Amino acid sequence: MSFFRVTGGRPLSGDITPQGAKNEALEVLCATLLTSEPVTIHNIPDIRDVNRLIDLLSDLGVKIEKLGGGSWRFVADDINPDYLKTKAYEEKAASLRGSVMILGPLLTRFGKAQIPKPGGDKIGRRRLDTHFIGFRNLGARFDFDYHHDFYSIDASALKGAYMLLDEASVTGTANIVMAATMAKGTTTIYNAACEPYVQQLCRMLNKMGANISGIGSNLLTIKGVESLHGTTHTLLPDMIEVGSFIGLAAITQSDITIKNAGIEHLGIIPDSFRKLGISMEYKGDDIHIPAQHFYEVETFIDGSIMTISDAIWPGLTPDLLSVILVVATQAKGTVLIHQKMFESRLFFVDKLIDMGAQIILCDPHRATVIGLDRKFPLKGIRMTSPDIRAGVALLIAALSAEGTSEILNIDQIDRGYQHIDTRLKALGADIERVEG
Repeated sequence: MSFFRVTGGRPLSGDITPQGAKNEALEVLCATLLTSEPVTIHNIPDIRDVNRLIDLLSDLGVKIEKLGGGSWRFVADDINPDYLKTKAYEEKAASLRGSVMILGPLLTRFGKAQIPKPGGDKIGRRRLDTHFIGFRNLGARFDFDYHHDFYSIDASALKGAYMLLDEASVTGTANIVMAATMAKGTTTIYNAACEPYVQQLCRMLNKMGANISGIGSNLLTIKGVESLHGTTHTLLPDMIEVGSFIGLAAITQSDITIKNAGIEHLGIIPDSFRKLGISMEYKGDDIHIPAQHFYEVETFIDGSIMTISDAIWPGLTPDLLSVILVVATQAKGTVLIHQKMFESRLFFVDKLIDMGAQIILCDPHRATVIGLDRKFPLKGIRMTSPDIRAGVALLIAALSAEGTSEILNIDQIDRGYQHIDTRLKALGADIERVEG
């Protein structure tokens, strides 16, 4: 199995451009199933999860043409529903959590679908109830085969309905919205996720002929239409990559400019890093992070210890807490990292402790980081990436550490970060992909 060999402790410099947004890509790729007309999508990242979904769409019968430069054309005019009954489909869909979002388009266009229990990161329990409760509210009937972890859904007569989601699930909202686009009547979704990628999906669907209002809020109204047509859509820059590069620049004392960062869509991500004392400046849509030999964690106004926690949008995305935690290890001061949304995302801190970080894992959701103020640099070790986001956080830690680190299970990192080793080398990083 391939691994990264990283020799850290050296500053980087230069420009880097974030890839297209992974999470948006998974949503809008599934939306191509809603029409028989061509849909062209630009800025698609070349990463494992996205490529697997494209392969799955192709196996379903979608005609796919790579136009070059991250641009692809999709024509779903000859879908083969029988593929959903095959072993190949079961295996592919089960390996990719994003595959669950093919359900909404298939249900509203063809009236039925089935899917195995999706896979993905091992970061704790991730319910699918929101998806299925939403489909049921629209009139779908579903069945779960506990012996084979397989869901079957009959949606031959979807009708609009009012629903209050039990949680503001991003993929759940996207799936229900897509199912509602051609359901009869009006669907109202309260407590809908409203992050930029859901907004992007809704705007794309409206360009295809859907009637969605309330975009950007947690109250969406979808008036069903008879059919949807083709369109062209461009993905936003990946906000998780932007945050990762901010953290990378700070902890490695590097002078880095993030080009075309999509600043207006970043929400409180930049301010969350500023709480760690990290300086940055905006130049148009670029973010410049100067080399920082010192950064100090802020305290609350009353002097109490800073807490950084995740929350649904417009709160801080949980996908960046791992990076923020790593960056805090070399700050001056103490910060409590509170991971509220997933059960197992903080367990990777044992690797950081082995590297010399001072971290107290309070429980599965909270970790106290005591900044070393660069007085005791992290040291290189051999470690394994447990999931996408922890994997890149460990990579950032390795780039700042003295000595050589080896990071195993980098397939996890490749699921979410496009050619990350090549792009980091262009900044001066000493990183090698070793084929095992």
